[in-house]
Amino acid sequence: MFKRLAAASLLFATLAANADTVAIIGTGDVAGALGPEFAGLGHTIVYGSRDPERPKVRALVERSGDGARATTPAAAAADADIVVLAVPGLLVEEITASLGDLSGKILIDPTNPLRRGADGELEHSVPTSNGEIIQAAAPGAYVVKAFSTLNWRTMVDPDSSGGPVSIPLAGNSPEAKETVAELCRGLGLEPIDLGAIRNARWIEGMLIVWINNRYTDRPAFEFHLRRSD
Repeated sequence: MFKRLAAASLLFATLAANADTVAIIGTGDVAGALGPEFAGLGHTIVYGSRDPERPKVRALVERSGDGARATTPAAAAADADIVVLAVPGLLVEEITASLGDLSGKILIDPTNPLRRGADGELEHSVPTSNGEIIQAAAPGAYVVKAFSTLNWRTMVDPDSSGGPVSIPLAGNSPEAKETVAELCRGLGLEPIDLGAIRNARWIEGMLIVWINNRYTDRPAFEFHLRRSD
């Protein structure tokens, strides 16, 4: 047991200190925001796409630094140290299962399981959370909930908020969370550890209250956690 923990600590220290290969599964707005930003931190980006040769995907690769490329989702995940699941929130279980053996990899979950309710507003559509669903689908991976409480524009321009932009993190591995926290800091964002992956459900709820006000006639707002120390 001690040897496994020591090996895991060494792995995460290495990932935090060196440029890694980061697989981003998906090529939508979140992928288009995070991929080029992670590339700017020195990471090699590989996108997982159902159609890697599509012009939009090729243009995203061109914006993502030296060595960036696109391939199938499973091939992208196989080559990566860190995997970002920038995919539709209601498909995370199916997509995670399709990526092959993810044991030992850090999985970043920026998704939200949203569906439209009978009253037309968006609601949380699972009894637990996408973070917990992904962890159950990939039990040997280190899942970290992150980047799910802000829009993609704020990801690339945190100064637009007028103050520190927090990124709540939830996951069962402190070392994996610290690796993701280093990515957040590199983007000018402020990571805040909210505990185990079971708390991902509360993080996902933060977006629901934001998005429903944003796209109705109620007052729109922005909110970020602030450290009290």
